[in-house]
Amino acid sequence: MKPIKFILSLLLMLLASSSAESKCSKTCDLALASYYIWEGTNLTYISNIMQSNVVSKPLDIFSYNTDTLPNLDMLRFSSRLNVPFPCDCINDEFLGHTFLYEFHPRETYASIAELTFSNLTNKEWMEKVNVPDSVKVNVTVNCSCGDKMVSKDYGLFITYPLSSEDTLESIAKHTKVKPELLQKYTPGVNFSKGSGLVFIPGKDKNGVYVPLPHGKAGHLARSLATAVGGTCTVLLLAISIYAIYFRNKNAKESKLPSKYIVVDKSPKFSYEELANATDKFSLANKIGQGGFGEVYYGEPRGKKTAIKKMKMQATREFLAELKILTRVHHCNLVHLIGYCVEGSLFLVYEYIDNGNLSQNLHDSERGPMTWSTRMQIALDVARGLEYIHEHSVPVYIHRDIKSDNILLNENFTGKIADFGLTRLTDSANSTDNTLHVAGTFGYMPPENVYGRISRKIDVYAFGVVLYELISAKPAVIKIDKTEFESEIRTNESIDEYKSLVALFDEVIDQKGDPIEGLRNLVDPRLEDNYSIDSISKMAKLARACLNRDPKRRPTMRAVVVSLMTLNSTIDDGSRSASAALSTVMEHDSK
Repeated sequence: MKPIKFILSLLLMLLASSSAESKCSKTCDLALASYYIWEGTNLTYISNIMQSNVVSKPLDIFSYNTDTLPNLDMLRFSSRLNVPFPCDCINDEFLGHTFLYEFHPRETYASIAELTFSNLTNKEWMEKVNVPDSVKVNVTVNCSCGDKMVSKDYGLFITYPLSSEDTLESIAKHTKVKPELLQKYTPGVNFSKGSGLVFIPGKDKNGVYVPLPHGKAGHLARSLATAVGGTCTVLLLAISIYAIYFRNKNAKESKLPSKYIVVDKSPKFSYEELANATDKFSLANKIGQGGFGEVYYGEPRGKKTAIKKMKMQATREFLAELKILTRVHHCNLVHLIGYCVEGSLFLVYEYIDNGNLSQNLHDSERGPMTWSTRMQIALDVARGLEYIHEHSVPVYIHRDIKSDNILLNENFTGKIADFGLTRLTDSANSTDNTLHVAGTFGYMPPENVYGRISRKIDVYAFGVVLYELISAKPAVIKIDKTEFESEIRTNESIDEYKSLVALFDEVIDQKGDPIEGLRNLVDPRLEDNYSIDSISKMAKLARACLNRDPKRRPTMRAVVVSLMTLNSTIDDGSRSASAALSTVMEHDSK
């Protein structure tokens, strides 16, 4: 690669990643939801289902409705209440807030959306973001924080579900806000169609309209300054790597200066420190080999660490890991201790005692993990993915989730590792040639062939990991031809390998009850120390994650809720999962 091409590719990569910022960086502390009061509803019920950091008791709702409610106990049916709720930036894509609601017998997504949450959401959205059979479901309500391009006089907004009686004129008359202004806040929406959501200005506890906060522009400027500052830091690192690489491209292990590299919250190590800690990267200290380098055990500065040594050609992957792991910190993500750029690229991680999940599942010399341990590992990994998908700023897509990249500490806590392929945010239709097919065969979803990148890539790979936890089989299985001699004689073109997904599909899709087939797939080392009900539920969750349509796969937040429910029922077969999940089972039968 020519020097100018090399540095340009680095610049483009860094600029692309830094520009993929939130689509809804302007959040607000408060929004209002217009809740239609139906017979049998009271303030206690509404405050219970719409619990948040701004609503914990009926009085919190009452304070925003003193002009229409005489007292706490007098609700007028077929009228509306304004319920305060926080307006968050969800997945860096849209403004809203997600409430967690417990499914009850005979309820459906439609009844929850239309009755329980008064059309503040819809069943199609609930089907999209929730896992079938979940005991608790996510209910997302959209919100607005205002728009200074429309008017600076309004900074508090009501999420208002339209009813058959509503028109633009009737709402304008009630709110005393001009019709043309109302239309600008929800452009393109027909206020007279009787359904859908619109955003209208709302009044605070004192019954007055709240103007847009003056600090909004300053908040945005600070956000931009932070983003630019972070980009410059990593850009300086990239330029330093470029200079070192091309000035010393013939040096093998030379000690090179890196005084210009500055990365916040991640200390620099010298090459000498790392070489001494690993006995000059001796074979005896080598503990792993990955696609981008070797991993060595060492104790620099008295800390047990895993040191990844990467070639200069792996600059993109090195920068990706460095940038992400200095920004995100979670107990289920491997912790980055430091880095070094001298002759090669080095990343220094916390040392994880029990190796990776693949070794623990597939190495016959290791003792079998209990079913409860496997369930906890599944929850650990799900929580780590949920964090980078929905809670980190910005959000990330790992793109190489597999059992090799799930590390287990001394307590068998699962930690996600290897962020070299990670990308910022969703990019469903990108022509960027850096968005090439990436990942590991057996874990890649169908849409990966077309270079389509979304969080649902990680969800699919996680589904494969769930199947591994059940069966202790690898993602791609080599067929034992002695078991298929008759088939081979009639079909000479039989493949030598089969995916674990296909193996489970054959069992789950067979006619009749698949339970016996699932028993045959369970890791035999578990013997009878598991509940077949929990195995079945785990397989159903995995199947949902592996849906060929990425839009129908659950979010990792929904997966976490399902696994938390399932984990609460597990005790290595001493008690059945069916009792605790009876509500879900009853709902299935309706």
